[in-house]
Amino acid sequence: MHARTLGQGLEVSAVGLGCMGMSQSYGPNPGDRGEMIAVLRSAVEFGVTFFDTAEVYGPYVNEELVGEALEPLRADVVIATKFGWKIEGGASVGLDSRPEQIRRVADASLTRLRTDVLDLFYQHRVDPDVPIEDVAGTVGELVAEGKVRHFGLSEASASTIRAAHAVFPVSAVQSEYSLWTRDPEKEVLPTLTELGIGFVPFSPLGKGFLTGTVDTSTTFADDDIRRRVPRFEESNIAANTALVDHVRALAARKEATPGQVALAWLLAQHPHLAPIPGTRRTSRIEENAAATALALSADEIADLNGLADRIGVQGDRYNPQHMAMVNR
Repeated sequence: MHARTLGQGLEVSAVGLGCMGMSQSYGPNPGDRGEMIAVLRSAVEFGVTFFDTAEVYGPYVNEELVGEALEPLRADVVIATKFGWKIEGGASVGLDSRPEQIRRVADASLTRLRTDVLDLFYQHRVDPDVPIEDVAGTVGELVAEGKVRHFGLSEASASTIRAAHAVFPVSAVQSEYSLWTRDPEKEVLPTLTELGIGFVPFSPLGKGFLTGTVDTSTTFADDDIRRRVPRFEESNIAANTALVDHVRALAARKEATPGQVALAWLLAQHPHLAPIPGTRRTSRIEENAAATALALSADEIADLNGLADRIGVQGDRYNPQHMAMVNR
């Protein structure tokens, strides 16, 4: 797999791996920890070098899993993790990006990830109670101390990105971006291009929808996040199927999968962009990695560019509580 460069010279594989689903959010968690360790290590065999986790995933257990799995391969991989939540009683109860909390999280994440430096340290959500300048300054201090290499933001607005970058260089911004979530295109992506910051789309396959494996007959477990996402309500799934049917038809013509088409479209949008699809299966990692070799013509890209506008997307990507935490 070829590499891509985010901001400040941070080099990563063109397609990374979002590790959250190995510990939460997508139905019953895998019972075999050894199996997940094997999946993580297999990703490196397919050329994946970019792994995304966070203290809040679990909480904590996802970082521990990633740390154990990648410890023997540490020199060959880039590990991103995140701070910014207040965690009590095993659950997030709000936001906390105070400087002292950022430092506590950094030290704890270093231990759980079995490493002496965090390659990329994101603020998971912008905390309106802490000036972004204080956040950027604190991470800058951690970089100077050798505990962190690069600073990132997640789901931040263009104005927040500018304010943070003015204090300490932002290497990457992570937000949801896919064929059915185009929000970053209006302000965030142009800002990143101007400032030389990389972009990391999460949920690039629409939480599984763009793989063509979800329809109105799909039943989600009680602990599956999609039960609480308006876009996955039965009536919205039915309406949104027209979009994935279009992707499926193109995939058939290209002798590819719908997911590979969705990823190839993303990779064509921006040269300093690296999506992080999540999975629990080695077969999916292999499929996603192969998307980097799928060539889409200019006409095919143009057609996909207008897909959401022509067909429409029904339902928000988060519930109201979480929608209030993005783009601020």
